[in-house]
Amino acid sequence: MLRNVAAVLLDGAHPFELGVVCEVFGIDRSDEGLPVYDFAVVSAEGPTLGTHVGGLTVSTPYGLERLEEADLIAVPAGSDFVRREYPPDLLDALRRATDRGTRVLSVCSGVFVLGAAGLLDGRRCAVHWHHAAELARQHPRARVAPDVLYVDEDPVITSAGTAAGIDACLHIVRKEQGPEVANRIARRMVVPPHRDGGQAQYIERPLPRSSCDTVGEVLAWMEQHLDEEVTVEQLAVRAHMSPRTFARRFQQETGTTPYRWILRQRVLLAQRLLEATDETMDTIAWRAGFGTAAALRHQFTRALGTTPHAYRRTFRGPEAAA
Repeated sequence: MLRNVAAVLLDGAHPFELGVVCEVFGIDRSDEGLPVYDFAVVSAEGPTLGTHVGGLTVSTPYGLERLEEADLIAVPAGSDFVRREYPPDLLDALRRATDRGTRVLSVCSGVFVLGAAGLLDGRRCAVHWHHAAELARQHPRARVAPDVLYVDEDPVITSAGTAAGIDACLHIVRKEQGPEVANRIARRMVVPPHRDGGQAQYIERPLPRSSCDTVGEVLAWMEQHLDEEVTVEQLAVRAHMSPRTFARRFQQETGTTPYRWILRQRVLLAQRLLEATDETMDTIAWRAGFGTAAALRHQFTRALGTTPHAYRRTFRGPEAAA
């Protein structure tokens, strides 16, 4: 049973990510019949820590020894976590914790601390999409999932950027104390107890402008004709190549197939139309080249993990036209 929770900080801690953990586990809600956790903020670098907010510091009497009794250790984000070195005592404490079955949770860039401790090796893990490539580079044995809100590879739970830490914390509560407790805490926080979809819907992926040597002109044409059905044979004629040569060169210069490339551009166009217009799903499906609203929904959900309607509500509010 989850009773004892510690949030461990380093210099340059991010207050919001710390606040997420404190809000879920550090507030006494016993008057509402909710569990009370023995919660502590722990410092890995002295009794007073700076934060990335100018003039704001965090003081705590608890050092790393407090981690030995925790059932859950949370590692919030901090400044320069992508590049800095970490205290060996902290990394040892995290390894000992997982060895004895203690859960370890990272919020956003806190995952780099877990990586330095070797806790990501062979595990699937989440991280803010902005840091996904660097995390994979530094920890090639980790299986980085850049498009999810959190990953539970018990006893290691990793969450993506900022508010995804809320999702991961509520997931742990739901897992340990059940959905009713998690739902009631979420209601007090005025957040959904569970969010659909993943990071993919928030990732900025502007329409690429290719510098490809041989298929660049074809790509430019494809971008302007997303609403048309085209075949590899037709594209090959436009590129003055045989279909086989065109398919090979396209793969070499874009890293994907013509079908997957154009499908991704259609999803991107649908995203922009959902964000910026009140057009119906049928119209968006036609303009983006999906043909029908059903096909749009299928491919959109497959690519982004959320429906077109949910995406529009997220980025334009619930009053947005369907």
